Amino acid sequence: MFDQLIYLDNAASTRMDERVLDAMKPYYFDMYAVATSQFGYSLGVDVRDAVDAARARISQQLGGGPEELVFTSGDTESSNLALKGVASALGEKKGRHIITSVIEDFPVLHSARALERQGFRVTYLPVDPTGLVDPERLRDAIAGDTILVSIQAANQEIGTLQDVEAIAAICKERGVLFHTDATHSFMRVPLDVSQVPVDLVTVSAHTLHGPKGVGGLYVRNGTPIRKWMDGGFQEFDLRPGVENVPGAIGFATAVELITPEETARLQQMRDRLTGLLLSVSDTVLNGHPTRRLPQNANISFRFVEGESLLLHLDMRGFAVSTGSACFSRSLEASHVIMGIGGNHERAHGSVRFTFGRYNDMTDVDAVADAVKDVVIELRRISPLGKN
Repeated sequence: MFDQLIYLDNAASTRMDERVLDAMKPYYFDMYAVATSQFGYSLGVDVRDAVDAARARISQQLGGGPEELVFTSGDTESSNLALKGVASALGEKKGRHIITSVIEDFPVLHSARALERQGFRVTYLPVDPTGLVDPERLRDAIAGDTILVSIQAANQEIGTLQDVEAIAAICKERGVLFHTDATHSFMRVPLDVSQVPVDLVTVSAHTLHGPKGVGGLYVRNGTPIRKWMDGGFQEFDLRPGVENVPGAIGFATAVELITPEETARLQQMRDRLTGLLLSVSDTVLNGHPTRRLPQNANISFRFVEGESLLLHLDMRGFAVSTGSACFSRSLEASHVIMGIGGNHERAHGSVRFTFGRYNDMTDVDAVADAVKDVVIELRRISPLGKN
């Protein structure tokens, strides 16, 4: 069908870097013991030291200490631990009110809804047409029984970057814990917890050319939180279960391979593609025009179904994602596009293009040409009214 796939869905997951795999291999075949304490046998102690070193390498990139990073299975578990762990620790002591936004990723949204079913009160803050939360609206929403604010650092679909510093300052001023999901911004957009008073930060390896199935939750020292899974006492008694040792090593290696120069190159590709696609009639950029992830371009095409555009691009050898959730066995439109004031047509006509290490400018030009051709053809036969 096509000679080579051009993969432009790096927000969903990235191709693992071979150097990451090389760093992981010894922990499958040589250093394969379960990580044990200093009183265990030597192989287990060596593995424990390697995990702790990986922990330190990752937490350093956030400005935190090694004892403040809990390894998890990925961003979903990290955000679940943040919301449910704080709710468990503070729900009976301080209050049962949580604040989040309407465009959060599903791990946060669904955790919040689960807590609602347990009797917690959740405020879902609206966003403006670019996807930004109003910090002053957040301030007004904080009440005496508010225990946690969870606002993402960057949106998973439209790429909008929130004002994390302003939100964190308000939360600190009001004595409320602040969690941010940095799955898509970690290592691409700076966040230094030694300067910004964020209490909990979700991170993951799969968006950084690292392995799937490993992530982390930064937990500032002194943050009240309880584990929500039963088991052993691993990960500071916050995440039971045998540690994913190769995953931890791979995560740390992937983090250290990210460079500012690479991120700047991704932004150049994003800007070129955005310019080329917005030259097509009846298109709109979703998300903030400047406060957005360097690797994300999200465009809505009027009079075109995003699912049809995606399938036609797939047949031409391009992997992108649609703004609707139809391919996740749901007919619901994207809650993000709807949250920024879009209608169903805009939501179902949106397409997300996200760049990674293995893309270059030839990919940009190729997908832009393909999109233009497909859009013309789909509009020609569209029942939506554009001829």
